[in-house]
Amino acid sequence: MSTHSYKVSEGHGLARNPFKAIVAPRPIGWISSRGADGTLNLAPYSFFNAVCDTPPILAFSSSGYKDTVANVDATGEFVFNLATEDLKDAMNTSSAPYPHGVSEFEKAGLTATESMCVSVPRVGEAKAALECKHLQTIRMTGLDGVEGDNWLVLGEVVAVHLDKDAIVDGRFDVTRARPLARLGYMDYAVVSDVFEMFRPKA
Repeated sequence: MSTHSYKVSEGHGLARNPFKAIVAPRPIGWISSRGADGTLNLAPYSFFNAVCDTPPILAFSSSGYKDTVANVDATGEFVFNLATEDLKDAMNTSSAPYPHGVSEFEKAGLTATESMCVSVPRVGEAKAALECKHLQTIRMTGLDGVEGDNWLVLGEVVAVHLDKDAIVDGRFDVTRARPLARLGYMDYAVVSDVFEMFRPKA
């Protein structure tokens, strides 16, 4: 196997940076939040994932201190909404850089549905949603010790919403939900096929 190798500090030498294409697929952090002034915000984040399950904690990272991060810092709440194939256009619409105060829910034609434990609404059309309480926001620092304009937000899940049509034999069936995955460049994928593997016994 021939390998293209490079030091990050010296550049990749390719037409496009492959970093996001390598760390893929990634779930999309479709985050709804409410500002201190009551305005709603809905935005997708490419850097998102679950980081532990006891307690259940999610993390998303924002390039720039955007409305979502400011809202979560101000109110201490947010909701993760599952972006699925049927909602791909709405999710993409919500990614536009609208002025502060413009509701992405309205622009994308989505229903802002009341949550159980937080004041932030969830996407009513989403096949799953996780209500979260803010734990901490971390400004990322590189090896050089310089603080970057990248912000990591962590929240603990306090309530869960599932589309009953996606529950099969007591399990959330992703082949029914068909969640979107973020790849590199402008590429996306849909989760439609799964297989099982069991851990070997030592």
